Amino acid sequence: MARENWTIEETIIAFNVYCKIPFKNSSKTNPTIIKYANIIGRSPSALNMKIGNFGRLDPELKKQGIIGLGNGSKLDEIVWNKFNGNWEKLAYESELLIAEFQNKKVEEIIDIDVFEFPIGTERETIIKQRVNQNFFRSTILSSYNIKCCITGLSISDFLVASHIKPWKVDELNRLNPHNGLCLNSIHDKAFDKGFITITPDYKIKVSKYFDDYKKDKAVPNSF
Repeated sequence: MARENWTIEETIIAFNVYCKIPFKNSSKTNPTIIKYANIIGRSPSALNMKIGNFGRLDPELKKQGIIGLGNGSKLDEIVWNKFNGNWEKLAYESELLIAEFQNKKVEEIIDIDVFEFPIGTERETIIKQRVNQNFFRSTILSSYNIKCCITGLSISDFLVASHIKPWKVDELNRLNPHNGLCLNSIHDKAFDKGFITITPDYKIKVSKYFDDYKKDKAVPNSF
């Protein structure tokens, strides 16, 4: 029996997943693919194919010579055009849908203690901020396979989704999956303060600030 066509809700969640895994790592055996396929009631193969369909629309992949799959639907294009570049809208709406598919509230699926929040509009605003921050962290850590891009540290409690273009100066790209680095907390602080930077060709440049600390064995080993 043929499976029903994809709904817009399922497709929005698929785009959420597209943002959370590196395209080259997408497969029917990928744990993230399996997790979300189960949530929306699709097979991992079907969700993986939908990820491939989004890939054909992504100019960032085209720059790398990757073209994705060729037989996407009109609905894929509608969802892409609605949410690509509108990351806050994607983050919140897609995470709400993921919660609804599980018959849960959105604060439950991202482990928010709602009792610490006030009641009313302020509560809704805070929850939305937490949901969006969680989406950004998930996309960045997944993109780097949950490893610091400088040291390779893979203890998730010590990892930070660091903004390339600072949160305060670039509102449009606050949640953009292409605007983040996965760093450990020390290197995140150094990056944020401008003590280290990463060039477009992935070279790490270190400030002369550390020259005064060469006698500290921890500094040369860390930077």
